Formats: sequence, structure tokens, C-alpha cells
Amino acid sequence: MFWACLRFPRLALDAVRADMGAQASNKPFAVIDGPTQRRQIVIANAPARKAGVRAGQPLATAQMLCPRLSATPRDRAAERQVLESLANWAYRFSAGISIAAPDTLFLEAGGSLGLFGGWPTLERRLRSELGTFGFACSLAAAPTAAGACVLATHADGIAIPAIAQLANALGAVPLVASGLDDRIVTALHGMGFRELHDLFRLPRAELARRIGENALDHLDRMRGLLDEALPRWRPADRFERCIEFSFGIEAQGALAFPLQRLVREFALFLTARDGGVQRFALVLGHERGASTRVEIGLLTPQRDATSLFDLARTRLERIELVAPVHSLTLHADDLPSLCPLHRDLFDSNHREQLDWPMLAERLRARLGDGALKGLRCVADHRPARAWHFVPATDAVVAPTSGRRSGFSRDALSSGVPRQSIAAEACPEPSRRAAPTGNTRPFWLLRQPIVLRGTPPRVLTGPERIESGWWDERDQRRDYYIIETRSGQRAWAFVEAGTTVNWTLHGWFA
Repeated sequence: MFWACLRFPRLALDAVRADMGAQASNKPFAVIDGPTQRRQIVIANAPARKAGVRAGQPLATAQMLCPRLSATPRDRAAERQVLESLANWAYRFSAGISIAAPDTLFLEAGGSLGLFGGWPTLERRLRSELGTFGFACSLAAAPTAAGACVLATHADGIAIPAIAQLANALGAVPLVASGLDDRIVTALHGMGFRELHDLFRLPRAELARRIGENALDHLDRMRGLLDEALPRWRPADRFERCIEFSFGIEAQGALAFPLQRLVREFALFLTARDGGVQRFALVLGHERGASTRVEIGLLTPQRDATSLFDLARTRLERIELVAPVHSLTLHADDLPSLCPLHRDLFDSNHREQLDWPMLAERLRARLGDGALKGLRCVADHRPARAWHFVPATDAVVAPTSGRRSGFSRDALSSGVPRQSIAAEACPEPSRRAAPTGNTRPFWLLRQPIVLRGTPPRVLTGPERIESGWWDERDQRRDYYIIETRSGQRAWAFVEAGTTVNWTLHGWFA
């Protein structure tokens, strides 16, 4: 086993910064805990520490040193949520994840080293991604989880590959960083012991008499002399996170910061499950139990944090806040598997383009769910009745190579589009220089147009269509592919069995 221990010393501060925005980093701010009459500083940000505020100080003392200090009570539930979110993120690197409250995460990296190119490469990736998320972390690795935890506190960045080297590395750790109970450490200091190697030299029976069996077991687990049993983390089957604000928010723009954090945690959760989301909801909590629910349905499963945030923010911008918002909740139950879109091997410009599903989602978010329509084939031989509009969620969104999207060209659903495309949602034969008789045009006219005279050139045809006798809209036509005098290819018809009164019905691309 090769355990990586990730400790987050600022977790108490990170857990409450969601609704503070720039205040948590640019102004003196601290997290407090303890009884109402004896509040103490748990952790302070950099501006507060610069003014002399330190962990363990009484709140009154800290406010004397820094009159502009803002303080908020510690939120252990929020800390647990953040730690679970980080466990979801770490699940990408190993299935052996364990949470040790209140601020520690264990990752069994032994089985992942070959996949990620060794421990130095994996360590750099862990630190880089945590830095992107904005989390400070001390990290160490060892053959035992307890040993890695102690080393992470005392020697950030150290990695001990073999169990034989572990005792020497642990021996230099001060007793105050050993994980032993404070009372035991105080007693050992009174006996003259300062570091762990002082304890390791003592006979086992003598050491057990001085510190007790439980503390002795802790030392044995650190050195690998006693087996460890860590509970394994498993991602949940549904997602629900809530951020409560210390004051009411009255503008949608102020919700962007906490929304971004929620969506980022959601994306990590989806990555851990190796899945996507089809539908999720945002719930804006108001006073007296009132709430506003914003449903967000996706055409295809997604899990990209940037895309999900853009969609959610656009939906929020379209609603009117009926009252100040005191909490923001994101929850999702519809979490299907995800099949990422495949790109060409040498697609060098994909960063400059939008996938069809993403474009469709942005149109729906900005214009409304009813603004985008899809096309679907109907079992009818009559060209004008061989298709109909359907909601965008029922249309084919991701076209394959050589096929066009199932969306109508006119995104706004204000009646029938100016240029209805009957064949666009249907599979079609490949177009060749010499068209075949069953080729359909790209552009089907809304109303057929009478042609003057006889077409100068008939390319293929006729293709007879006789249908509709059951609904009193009988059609009997012979269709031809013709070429106009200007060289355009068109789709035209005459009444069945005749060669006069030509009518134009569509254009080929």
C-alpha cells in the first residue's frame, strides 16, 4: 500500500467563503467557534493575520487588534460537504479514498502510480488541480495512512516508498505533531521526551505503561506494525448541496460566485461517478420557507463545469427575484451515464468551435425552452407532410459526419420557419454529381411555386408519389430533378401522367 494524505489546514475558512466573495480574501475575516460568551478564533485570512489576529485568540482580543475584523461562526456541516466534494474529485485518481474529519483525505495511490507516471507526476497534478480550486493543502505519502498523516503535518511534500524507511522518517517528528492526545504529549514532555524516536527506543511494556494501549496502537499503525482499517468513500447516487447566506441577496449577479462553486462541486461529483447530468434544479430560498425553483433540462448528458455554469447562470438571469435570496441549493437525481462526443484525430481548432449540443443548450437558456424546435420524420410519402416540429429535447442533437442536425434552421418558434426543411431530420442518400431519383432537396419551399414554361433540362425522373386519399388531401405527382437556365438544381413536379404545368417544390444545395 502507498497512502497519500491530503490535509487542508484552511478548510474551516474555505467552507464559509462561498457567500463572502472578495470579502473573504481582501478584507480581515475570521472563523470563530466556542460558547457565545467565549468565542475564539479558529482561523483567520491573510489580512486579519497581518493585523495580529491568531488562532486561539478570544474574539474580543482579535477585534481590539483589528477593529475592521468580520467574523462568522464555524460551519462543520459545510466543512463536511467540502471534504466530500474533494473526495469526489480524488476518486478520479484512485478507488481507495477515505475521509478523516475534520480536514483530512486519504488516497491509496499504489495502484495508480503506473497510470499517472509515478508519484512525482501524480503529486504535481494533485497540487496543481487543488491550487486551481483554491484549496491550500499539505501532502505526504507513506506505506501507512497514519504515518502519511503525521508526515503531512510535519514535513509537507515528503514521500516514503518503503516500510523499512518509515520509522526513521517518523522518528524526527515532534510529539506535538504525532497525533497523540494533548494530555499524553504534556505528560511525555514532563518526562523529557520531545520526538517520536525517543518513544521508539523504549521497551514496549514500559511505553504501554506510560501512554496506554490506545496510544501504543496508534504508534504501531504509523510504523506498519498493526493493520489499518479505513472506511472507503463511495460517491452518492444523487447530488444535493446548499449554501446559506448571512444576508439576503437581491440581484442575480451576486449569485454568480456561490453558483460557480456549487457547479464546480457538482462537476467533481459527476466525474467521480464517471457520469453526466440530464436534469438538475436550482432552489432559491427566501424568508419564511418560501422558495423559487429553476429547472434546468439538458438535451444530452453533460458534466463540464464551465458549460453547466454558463447554462445555470443564463437561466438565473432570465428570472425575476421575487424576494431576497437567503440560500442557494443545487440538487440532481437524473444522473445517466455519459458518452462523450468523439472528435477527429487531427481536429486542431476544436477550442474555437461549439458542439451542437452546447450551442443548442445556450440557445434554449437564452431564448427559452420553447424557442428551439427540432424536426422529426413522419410516415407519409407526401413531402410537405413527411415531417413535423418537435421539442428540442426530442430532436437528434449530435449529428454524425455527413448528416445535418435535427434542428430547424430558424431557432425562433414563431410559427413555421420561412424555409422549412422537410428532409433535414431524415437520413438521406449521399449527394453525387449525377443525382438519383430518390434524392431529396435540402431546401423544401413552404409553398410550391408555379414555373413558367418547360424546364430547360431534366436530370432525373419521374418519381411518382400517390398518397393521401384517406384524409381528403390526395396528391398524385411526378417529381423530377431539373436544372434551371442559371445552372441551379431544383425539385419540381407535374400532375401524374402529364408533362405540363411545372411546379417548383425545392432547391438542392
